[in-house]
Amino acid sequence: MKAIILTENGDIDKLVLKEIDKPVIKADEVLIKTKAIGINPVDTFVRKDEAYVKRKLLIAPGEQMILGWDVSGTVVEAGKDVTEFKVGDEVFGMVKFPGHAKAYAEYVAAPESHLALKPANISHTEAAAATLAALTAWQALVTNAKVKSGDKVLIHSAAGGVGHYAVQIAKYFGAYVIGTGSGASEEFILAQGADEFINYGKEKFEDNVQDADIVIDGLFGDHILRSIDAVKRGGRLVSLIAFFEGEIAEKAKAKGVQTYRLAVESNGDDMKQIADMLKEGSLKSYISDVFSFEDIPAAHEMVESGKTRGKIVIEL
Repeated sequence: MKAIILTENGDIDKLVLKEIDKPVIKADEVLIKTKAIGINPVDTFVRKDEAYVKRKLLIAPGEQMILGWDVSGTVVEAGKDVTEFKVGDEVFGMVKFPGHAKAYAEYVAAPESHLALKPANISHTEAAAATLAALTAWQALVTNAKVKSGDKVLIHSAAGGVGHYAVQIAKYFGAYVIGTGSGASEEFILAQGADEFINYGKEKFEDNVQDADIVIDGLFGDHILRSIDAVKRGGRLVSLIAFFEGEIAEKAKAKGVQTYRLAVESNGDDMKQIADMLKEGSLKSYISDVFSFEDIPAAHEMVESGKTRGKIVIEL
């Protein structure tokens, strides 16, 4: 089968197309013939970060490194212990994250506990988009922050991959949603269901919001400190980037803010919740660009530009 091998950590020239053997599945896994792959900022981060690879991917000695976690496709083989899926089923999910999922390939071995059936009314491209990014939004808002009807929710970078799903999920639960973004993103963010928009290029969000029940922050720098100012006393702050330590932890504690540092994890039950929302149309994937399998390096460049809206997906 074809696969994109990461020969070593570095630039996109380290992503090389090769022919390798199909994976051999375990008893609790299915073999997926890949139809679409989602590309995320973490893909580009791991491509460059040797320390992360050694710490998280746990590459076996002599094993070729293959990036990717988001997959949608058709089951072509099922392990003897698999009970939920059968050959011919169309499935999708974020596989083995964090870990070595090897999703940049024509065939992917995936634990059944990480997957959900793909709704018939969406494409594999839409399904592959709604995996890591949608799971991150779900686990931030539902698992950690326990979003509920009437909550005021501030979502940063609301036009991005995680952000545009987070806006929709928060609205699904009946929250009042404020999204931040560039001026060019205003129409898009409001179209996702946001009740208010803040142009971060023209105004400070913390000047406009100091009483949010929940803030979802996925930005670098001192942004997390400013987000604490936007949360009401006793509110919930979920960080996708920063760790709550030192000055950040002290400031949050002084205000009585409940803090959560989210590291998204594969979870088939959560994927099923996302599948249900996709099926009923309450969650939709916005896909800004689609690349061919051979053009995964170009897709990485696009993600690294930091200017993408919604998701970037690879079609096979």
